[in-house]
Amino acid sequence: MPSLSEHLEAVRQQRFVGRTHERHLFESALNRAELPFYVLHIFGPGGVGKTTLLGEFARLCEPAQIPVIQLDARNIEPSPESFLEALRLHLNLASTDSPLVALAAHTGRQVILLDTYENLAPLDSWLREKFLPQLPANILTVIAGRHAPAAGWRTDSGWQALIHLLPLRNLSPEESRDYLIKRAVPVNQHQAVLNFTYGYPLALSLVADVFAQGQELSFQPETAPDVVKNLLERFVQEVPSSAHRVALEACSLVRLTTEALLAVMLDQRDVHELFDWLRSLSFVESGRAGLFPHDLAREVLVADLRWRNPDWYAELHQRSRQYYTQRLGQTQGEAQHRVLFDYIFLHRDNPAVRPRFTWQETSSLVTDTFRPSDRPALLQIVTTHEGAASAQLADYWLERQPQNVLVFRDIEQQLVGFVMTLALHQATAADVAGDPGTQAAWSYLQTYAPLRLGEGATLFRFWMARETYQAVSPTQSLIFINFVQHHRLTPKLAFTFFACADPDFWAAMFAYADLTRLPEADFTIGEQRYGVYGHDWRVVSPMAWQELLAQREIAASAQAATPAPLGEPLLVLSQPAFAIAVRDLLRHFSHPDRLYHNPLLQSRLVMERSPTNANKAERVAALQHLVQEAAASLQASHREAKLYRALYHTYLQPTPTQEQVAELLDVPFSTFRRHLKNGMARLTEILWHQEIS
Repeated sequence: MPSLSEHLEAVRQQRFVGRTHERHLFESALNRAELPFYVLHIFGPGGVGKTTLLGEFARLCEPAQIPVIQLDARNIEPSPESFLEALRLHLNLASTDSPLVALAAHTGRQVILLDTYENLAPLDSWLREKFLPQLPANILTVIAGRHAPAAGWRTDSGWQALIHLLPLRNLSPEESRDYLIKRAVPVNQHQAVLNFTYGYPLALSLVADVFAQGQELSFQPETAPDVVKNLLERFVQEVPSSAHRVALEACSLVRLTTEALLAVMLDQRDVHELFDWLRSLSFVESGRAGLFPHDLAREVLVADLRWRNPDWYAELHQRSRQYYTQRLGQTQGEAQHRVLFDYIFLHRDNPAVRPRFTWQETSSLVTDTFRPSDRPALLQIVTTHEGAASAQLADYWLERQPQNVLVFRDIEQQLVGFVMTLALHQATAADVAGDPGTQAAWSYLQTYAPLRLGEGATLFRFWMARETYQAVSPTQSLIFINFVQHHRLTPKLAFTFFACADPDFWAAMFAYADLTRLPEADFTIGEQRYGVYGHDWRVVSPMAWQELLAQREIAASAQAATPAPLGEPLLVLSQPAFAIAVRDLLRHFSHPDRLYHNPLLQSRLVMERSPTNANKAERVAALQHLVQEAAASLQASHREAKLYRALYHTYLQPTPTQEQVAELLDVPFSTFRRHLKNGMARLTEILWHQEIS
């Protein structure tokens, strides 16, 4: 009858998946007459499968009857004596026997598997310089630990030729699905599990255990705190202090961590020691622009923080957001793109945003202006994805608004995508009428959101990547970054349209970003119908929009994609309607209760200068203060001071009759009436300018 150990071995072998490259590398080395390398150094974070792989290596040795010595550094003190004693025990030697002599007595191939090597860090130099060089050339030593080899291995010219470094990565999606099938995890849960685990072996195993115990019918990390806790312990065995824990939490929330950002998030001036500690962790990598944790480590740390202390999670988000907002005002061009990408990364927890961006740490793409030499390649991209009719329209607009085209180039300066943002307010009537897309957008504006004097509207008319069109890609992510940058940098922008070939695909993300689906602005080119989204920046200004997304960025539920109520809607008044409202305001200025229904209370002028939850009385007071300030500004000019006096005594501090005002000001009544009329006009002009600025 098979023993329990044989049953355990059979189950382990049955559940082993993937690692084809690693297995082939090991087997080919064993089969060579002379070993191609004498030390195979495997490294990766805890739980990535190092121990499992060493077990597979041991099984691969069985058919050829190759002796295997398996040592786990968790059971060895980091001293030469303890290490040699562990070898003696495995080889069944007496305490006086030399393990090196015993190993040399065997002339065939042998393998030493040394696990948990990070525990032997104090012994690293001795093993490299003393012990391993004494081994016979028929022994292959496999070292597995959390950390990459110390500098001594990589700088020694001898070891450079005799060691092979093997970083161990996560399982591929196909390998992960194979494992989940073997563990009988329901197929309809595979994608949710993969989204959380990123193919990390320990995470896959723990989640499969959850299903095996019948604990969850639908997997979500928030509903499996024990899984998160177990993973967290594997990543972070020991945190020196609470400051180190906070530093780790901060690093997990942002895309890239720098010392400057860490100082802001921790509200400390000197974070150098904490930054260096983060850099030393096995699951934290160093990129060109900062530190970032491995994907699953980030997921685990964030899930733990959200579950354990949601208030602190929100506070860290706010601090990082403030840092990025300040940096946006200090940067431009590509540098501002990077800051915007970091800012958008804060929204990554939301399921409406996460699958619609590529979140890679670096990208070789460069944003550039359109050059005449780009024309053939650009039009070919349009023809490929949208057909000849669309390409003709793109060519038409290239002639008229080439300055509104941004292109994206790869490392070889080849055109890999572009975005064409048309300024509708700068186009002639004939230009607008010649394109169904611009015609539909302009018609929508005329019917539902007329532009006021000095305001502008833009249409993201063509946007695509050369290979992937409008699918999620690094190019598409850059286009969305430029969308955010466009509304930040375009003065007096009133409305933005965004045309999509597949509007349903972007529905959740655009709803999250407060872009409204506008079927009235849809249009057709050939047989392709394009859906259009839009945003009125007069209704939800860039400042209010930023605050709205800030409220949503810490909510990771699907409901967060639904626009949150912002109180009373903002009114977009035409200039004549605005002037009428100002006249009505002045007539009732000294009776605040009569101003409760004045449309100016819902104007941008007042809404942006009032607290978010201000009641009507507070907004009336804010409106009155604005009028008093605007009127008082007239006193700066000797010519307009008389206009101020007419307004002041008629409306702001009213005298019983206009005849008495004229008498008080010592001017003929007809002159007073002219001053009052001109004063109302100037006051309306000042307030209107503030409304549309």
